[in-house]
Amino acid sequence: MSQKDTKINPNQPVTYKKHKKPRILVAPLDWGLGHASRCIPIIRELLELDCEVWLAGEGIQGELLKTEFPELPFLHLPGYTIHYSKTKKGLPWKMIRQSRKLLAAFQSENMWLKKVVPEYSFDAIISDNRFGLFHNTIPSVFITHQLLIKTFAGKWTEKILQKINYKYINRFTECWVPDIETENSLSGELSHPDKKPEIPVRYIGLLSRFEKKEAVIQQNHLLIILSGPEPQRTILEEKIIKEVSNYNGTATIVRGLPGSTTLIPSTNMIQIFNHLPAIKLNEEMLKAEYVISRSGYSTVMDIMTLQKKSILIPTPGQTEQEYLARYYRKNNMAYIAGQKDFSLVNSIEKAKQFPYHLPAINPGKKLHTVMQQFLSTLK
Repeated sequence: MSQKDTKINPNQPVTYKKHKKPRILVAPLDWGLGHASRCIPIIRELLELDCEVWLAGEGIQGELLKTEFPELPFLHLPGYTIHYSKTKKGLPWKMIRQSRKLLAAFQSENMWLKKVVPEYSFDAIISDNRFGLFHNTIPSVFITHQLLIKTFAGKWTEKILQKINYKYINRFTECWVPDIETENSLSGELSHPDKKPEIPVRYIGLLSRFEKKEAVIQQNHLLIILSGPEPQRTILEEKIIKEVSNYNGTATIVRGLPGSTTLIPSTNMIQIFNHLPAIKLNEEMLKAEYVISRSGYSTVMDIMTLQKKSILIPTPGQTEQEYLARYYRKNNMAYIAGQKDFSLVNSIEKAKQFPYHLPAINPGKKLHTVMQQFLSTLK
């Protein structure tokens, strides 16, 4: 039987259990910090449900997870190491040139998984957008908010990419979508396409590592969060550093570089950190008048969970972020600024006039319920 045809029946229990607790492997994609950061509430929930959690990854994503969960075992798993172009026009061709590399990465991580599953006796895998981490003998979950992949080339290319996307997703046992199934969707068409994968699709609600608390907002204080693949992260950082030096207020800049030893000096008005743990970043976001960041989906889930006014700068050429930026602007969820001619002062002035309409976010128990149902199949 082929890999595609071999399926795990989620309604049948796993009979070879070796542990008192379910041993679950969690591995996020190395594409910025968003996939790793949104795995934090997944990992917390697994621990609350008395699971034994193992983590896998490398680079800054691995450093982030090690910082948040230093007590958990961690396996080295090479990432996809995808690089963006310096220009918007060059990105599609850059991605096409890396397509073989991606396919090789899928195969390599699947071979890695086949080795570590019997070696460490995992009972299930949770993969955040890592297409090769499916297995033929134990349940595997694929997490994504992109059931539909947007392109610049029109609907026909989106249909082709969706078919390829589903080819890989259908090799997993379940697909978990970090969004709300009906009202107050944060990802729009991306997670609500007309056609869905063949495997069960579970909407698990919004994932945020942050908690909404009472806090005093400091006037004219900004929280600036940098993230994403290079070289675009550095390009935006250089613009931000230049712009913020003339800002008549205070700011906290988080560079999105956990584990880095390269420092940019802070001043009395501008505090710069390579990385902040979730608890501290939660506090910084609560007290900021505006949050400035990419329009990456994981960051937006954090922003909306805390009901913060934001200025979002989509990564040039990244169709997902550009679609989300248009979606948020249309629904008055965030003020959107372009990277090429970004002006901090002008953006803040326009944001002050922007008619923000932040959706009421009810955290609910959806993730807990879906995870309980999934874990019940392992007993």
